[in-house]
Amino acid sequence: MKIRIKFSKTGNLKYIGHLDTMRCFQKVMRRAEVDMAYTAGFSPHQIMSFASPLGLGLTSEGEYVDIEVLSTQSSDIMVQRINGVIVDGLQVLSWMKLPDRAETAMSVIAAADYRVTFDRPVTETVKKQFAEFLSRDSLVVTKKTKKGEREVDIPPLIYQADLQEKTLFLQLCAGSAENLKPEQVLEAFMALYDIEPEQLRYHVHRLEMYADLAEDGQERRLVPLERMGEVIV
Repeated sequence: MKIRIKFSKTGNLKYIGHLDTMRCFQKVMRRAEVDMAYTAGFSPHQIMSFASPLGLGLTSEGEYVDIEVLSTQSSDIMVQRINGVIVDGLQVLSWMKLPDRAETAMSVIAAADYRVTFDRPVTETVKKQFAEFLSRDSLVVTKKTKKGEREVDIPPLIYQADLQEKTLFLQLCAGSAENLKPEQVLEAFMALYDIEPEQLRYHVHRLEMYADLAEDGQERRLVPLERMGEVIV
């Protein structure tokens, strides 16, 4: 049985990297006595897959991990069981049953929402500059990857953006082929207008992750990964 877990990661846990988060969940599943399914072979391990690693220093209320179990109680009971043994800074928000043929969250993720909070209010000049930045048809930047560097055109990967006095909402492409992080958007913006990093100190909080269920002729139909499953009663 395939299960999709939505969870938050806050507080000091923002300094814990992805591999440590994964190890933590593996231990938590054992402590909560979740009836996990394991891989075959000489070194079996829990079947577990995270949607998208959260960068170090970021917090989130929209993280996802897919697991496979042999049996389960109701969604409410499973959430309570896991939260009863999980560490401070992590909290399970939902436990959803996926269709048998459902693809993993990692393979279907298409977009993500972020809230960027600035240490101090942005000026009117910065607001005008950011509006100009968003209106550009093209802005190619060099993006570092595991395989080296490549050029990426930023504007097509920004789906929504709304800059207020102390917050910036961003909806960005987050697919396996193309993805964009809030830090990359802000770095490109500051470089374009020669803004010193100290002028725009900020914290990033991920709000949600989406799959794109658009059919032929549709540009995008983003659905939260959580809604691809159903509550177990």
